[in-house]
Amino acid sequence: MKRAWVLSAVGGLSLAIAAGGRAQTSPAPAKEPGRATAQPAEQIDFERARELFRKRQQGEKLTADEEAYLQRAMAARRNQAGAGGRPPGAPAPREQTGMKPLCEMTSEDRYQGEDGGLYGKGQNAPPEAHRKAAEQALARIRPLDAAGQPAADGKIALVSISMSNATQEFSFFKRLADADPDKSPRLTIVDCAQGGQAMAEWTDPQAGPWREADRRIAAAGVSAAQVQTAWIKLANKGPRGDLAEHGKKLERDTQAVIQNAKARFPNLQIAYLSSRIYAGYAGSGLNPEPYAYESAFVVRWLIQEQAGGAAALCCDAARGPVKAPVLLWGPYLWADGTKPRAGDQLVYTRDDLAGDGTHPSERGREKVARLMLSFYKTDPLAKPWFAR
Repeated sequence: MKRAWVLSAVGGLSLAIAAGGRAQTSPAPAKEPGRATAQPAEQIDFERARELFRKRQQGEKLTADEEAYLQRAMAARRNQAGAGGRPPGAPAPREQTGMKPLCEMTSEDRYQGEDGGLYGKGQNAPPEAHRKAAEQALARIRPLDAAGQPAADGKIALVSISMSNATQEFSFFKRLADADPDKSPRLTIVDCAQGGQAMAEWTDPQAGPWREADRRIAAAGVSAAQVQTAWIKLANKGPRGDLAEHGKKLERDTQAVIQNAKARFPNLQIAYLSSRIYAGYAGSGLNPEPYAYESAFVVRWLIQEQAGGAAALCCDAARGPVKAPVLLWGPYLWADGTKPRAGDQLVYTRDDLAGDGTHPSERGREKVARLMLSFYKTDPLAKPWFAR
């Protein structure tokens, strides 16, 4: 079944792009070499372009940069249409990659020199010392008034920080959570993730994504002082090279985002980090496999750095200036396409992804949202503040 995105631009110009139907299975090795195929000079985030187009249709004036970005996106869609819907050098969609989910890898397994387990050494729970740090942070999470003082009728705010995939998934999660009777009445959930705004776009504390986050938080009736938990989904647009190259850049960018969040939200106690969902169906270089899979190792690096005492991610005032909240894994969302994940049987079929194979479809958004809701309701390092 074809999916179409129609843009009706100023002056009557119309652009309709149809993305291909279900991808055919093609074999792929468990480990891919460094990417040397040609890529376009700019990786277009079409979700951001859609948001800009809607903004313009609603009568809002775009900045010169926004208008230029929208025009480039429209040109890219025209080029894709002329090439059958896939740009030159785009990866071949596939239903499985042969890579093993990080949560299933053991201490003996290796991927580009990395062992298994969300927290390393084959372990999917934080080491003892880091768990204790998280429990201390949990004890500090309580309803606060707008000035950040404890109050019986105060609020706890959970915010999201990331890009288009994250806002699509988190906004669905918010709808589910707000309707769930088990959610604490003191908890306010605010989706601050934004289309086109990956980690690199949040590194400047004065950048537009932070100003928009401030606006959304205020519109939700909470203050910066009441933000005590955050969900951050790691990704950058158009990553290149192997894990050591693109992963280290993503790590640097995310560390800056974490530091910015702690400076902006002084009572931020815990940030739950997630990597991306399966991207084997991707039809562009925006963020295909194995980049989506490899982003999980970056989550782990950051947590391990903090647990190891890195000053840049210090979360304990007894050890120095506090620059970060406690970092923990949020829900681990990746599964190898149609191969069921051990334990929960999670899979991603072509219908879970939108036409571009990168952003989740409505069905995919619901799947991720339910994973998130289950995590916050049951994980012992999240349930105390989330649940009633």
